[in-house]
Amino acid sequence: MADFNTIRTHGAAGARAAQIDAGLRAHMNKVYATMSVGMLLTFAVAWAVGTSPNLLAVFRDPATLQPNILGWIVMFAPLIMVFAFGAALNRLSAAGAQLFFYAFAAVMGLSLSWIFVAFTGFSIAQVFLVTAIAFAGLSLWGYTTKKDISGWGSFLIMGVIGILVASIINIFLGSPAIYFAISILGVLIFAGLTAYDTQNIKNTYIQHAAHGDSEWLAKSAIVGALNLYMDFINLFMFLLQLMGNRE
Repeated sequence: MADFNTIRTHGAAGARAAQIDAGLRAHMNKVYATMSVGMLLTFAVAWAVGTSPNLLAVFRDPATLQPNILGWIVMFAPLIMVFAFGAALNRLSAAGAQLFFYAFAAVMGLSLSWIFVAFTGFSIAQVFLVTAIAFAGLSLWGYTTKKDISGWGSFLIMGVIGILVASIINIFLGSPAIYFAISILGVLIFAGLTAYDTQNIKNTYIQHAAHGDSEWLAKSAIVGALNLYMDFINLFMFLLQLMGNRE
């Protein structure tokens, strides 16, 4: 009887583990799918505005690409929206969170539209491909590694804050050396964040899967998609600054 109970217990545990694995795969697929839709929306908006002189002139001077008042608002709007999303997440439904994410992706497209004037189309496509390959490798490593990299989080976030402050200061200084250093550090920091966020999404799902809260899991997938989306966008922009060919 003891052996039968042991087999039954192990069988139940194995079935539960298989159920969690299947749920995790579905969860990660939703994260990557949502992120991909957001990426497509961002680049569609950026291309539509960036290749139209009349639309781009609404936000920036066509000759110098310096932002006007509306351009400054659009530039900082994604950052404000991220904080607003975090504050409002508990009050949003899963559908509301997804809609907010797509709105954020569209606004991000407006803020990035200038790259289609500043850089050649070939170099944008080339850097996008490099970013996609690097991102896929880093995210796969973060998902499969047995190493606990949760300790990276606080250092990486401090690095992001440092880059943000330095970038704002360099808007007024215009130092090429600082610009180059920020780009190098940005690539390293967001490469680390890609692996860290992927592992965190995986671990968070495993920790909460037993509760069966479908609404929470759906919103968690949106949050995960937003985090990986921002990792990809920032990695792309810093690589573009380093590798892109200017018009």
